[in-house]
Parts: sequence; structure tokens; C-alpha cells
Amino acid sequence: MSKTKQIFIIFFSVCTILSAQEINQKIPKKAGVYSAIIPGSGQLYTKKYWKIPIIYAGLITSSYYIIENNASYQLYKNTYLKRNSGDNSDIYQGQYSDSDLITLTNYYRRNREISILFLLGTYFLNIIDASVSAHLFNYDISDDLSLQIKPIYFSKENTTGIALSFNL
Repeated sequence: MSKTKQIFIIFFSVCTILSAQEINQKIPKKAGVYSAIIPGSGQLYTKKYWKIPIIYAGLITSSYYIIENNASYQLYKNTYLKRNSGDNSDIYQGQYSDSDLITLTNYYRRNREISILFLLGTYFLNIIDASVSAHLFNYDISDDLSLQIKPIYFSKENTTGIALSFNL
């Protein structure tokens, strides 16, 4: 066999071995990008299926509270602005004073902003979780933490020894 053929065969066998090893590994950057584009898809990529409903529960709940708090904020803000312009025919005329409307407006604006922070927090934690799960995808979490001590015999040197084997 010629030298070129041997190098060619060795090169393709090494490439095949390396590509076979990459199949079992998950790429953290890819998992993060997947989760950034579609929340939960990074968890799907890393096979952490049980986390997907938790992510969507956080996103949907935060979105719900953003919508509800924004609606209440707009209602009380517009009612206060109408009162300031001289229109006193609102549904809260005898119920809330102007200072009460300002307090309610500030309260619902603050709650809306907190809900937005929770939405962003859930979104970014989703991306971080996918990336960390991809980093730890092949991490061995078995309970087999052991040390094995075995006697060995080296026939070439005609000596004996002790072999230590760790399982982490």
C-alpha cells in the first residue's frame, strides 16, 4: 500500500471517530440560541422535557399579569386625566378621590413593571438553563463512587504491584 493511501485511510478513520464522538455531545451555544429563538427549545435539544411546561407557565403567567396590570393602569390614568381636564362624569366619581386615582395608577404601573421583569427573568433563565444543561449533558451522576485496589503482576519485569482504580 502506498504512503498516500495509508495517510488517506488514517485521516478518514480519525474523522469518522471524531464525528461519532460529537454526536453524543450537546453544544451549549446551540442550546442557548435555540432557547433564545423559541423558549423551551433548548430544553428540548438537551432532552430536559420536564422543564418546558415550567418555562411556559412562567411566561404565560407573567404575560397575563402584564396585560391585566396595564389595563388597570390605563383605566385609572385616563380617569384621572379626564378629571383634570374638567370631565367629572366617570364611574369612580364618589368612590375614589384624585389622590386615590394617583395611588392606584402608581400601584398598577409598578405591578406592570414587576411583571415585565418576571417575564424577562423567565426568558433569560430559560436561555441560561439550556446552556448549562448542554454543558452538563454528559456528566456522570451515578452513585458509584468507589476505589478498587487490585494486585497485579508485570510478567516482563517479573514484579508485582498494586493497581488503584477510581470510579467517580
